[in-house]
Amino acid sequence: MDEGNETYVTYFILVGLSEYPRAQVIFFCLLLMSYLIILLGNSLILLLVHYDSWLHTPMYFFLSNLSFLDMCYTSSSVPQVLINCLVRIPSISLGQCLAQMYADLYFGVVECLLLAVMAYDRSIAIGDPLRYPVRMSPQLCVKLAVMSWVAAFLLTVVPTLTMPLEFCGHHMINHFSCELLAILKGACNDLEFYEWLMMATSSLTLLVPFAFILASYGRILRAVLKMHSAEGQKKAFSTCSSRITVVVIFYGTAISVYMIPQNKANQDQDKIISMLYGILPPMLNPLIYSLRNKDVKMALRKLVGEKNVS
Repeated sequence: MDEGNETYVTYFILVGLSEYPRAQVIFFCLLLMSYLIILLGNSLILLLVHYDSWLHTPMYFFLSNLSFLDMCYTSSSVPQVLINCLVRIPSISLGQCLAQMYADLYFGVVECLLLAVMAYDRSIAIGDPLRYPVRMSPQLCVKLAVMSWVAAFLLTVVPTLTMPLEFCGHHMINHFSCELLAILKGACNDLEFYEWLMMATSSLTLLVPFAFILASYGRILRAVLKMHSAEGQKKAFSTCSSRITVVVIFYGTAISVYMIPQNKANQDQDKIISMLYGILPPMLNPLIYSLRNKDVKMALRKLVGEKNVS
């Protein structure tokens, strides 16, 4: 194609499941239900942590950060995906698409780093309980949370903003949303350097936190095995196993998308996997990390009881 004849793209069409109308209806219902659960569950956690002074601890401080993050993460793309399921031609402008891409990438990396911080917090609480209040001071908790948000911005948004993206001719995206890899496939300029940079960044934001989390939970399990109470061991194993399951779902699916070479044959599979790590963890996090906890249940009873009295 001659440079003078290039037609530059100003909008994209998100394919999603538009080729499978029946599957798209089922997908819309499941996604809507999941999104409402995410909003309700994480809003409840934020309300309870703010309301009950007994929950003003490092663990619940990080959980409230995670709840707020998960609401932002899903809200950056899910509403657009839901709308696209209802229209005949699911299009999005170039500017909106890039903004969505930056937001998804940023919030996803913040979650990677924040989950690592939360695993560190739990390893200190269980492995060194006597010095836990000193080691995890309020000042340190705030610094760790701020570092997660700032580091994610520096690792993702800043490099991506410097990427010289140009789109010409092809405006179809075989995805539900403006996901980074799907967008890059439509770029018409040479991005080899940035692809290597993205691979290095993915290693730093996926593999390193994942390895750190596994090491932290290994330390937790060693501390649990030293417990003399069988009931305490059983409860700790149940809690750790459920949290590790959510972590593996999030990191495993993200690693499979961003760090394993892709090909055209598995594009449909990739877009389903990317929806899994964007929806399942935010939906399960309130249940796994908070709503099964007796302190949260007590705070909920107090909140409901006071509202009934008033």
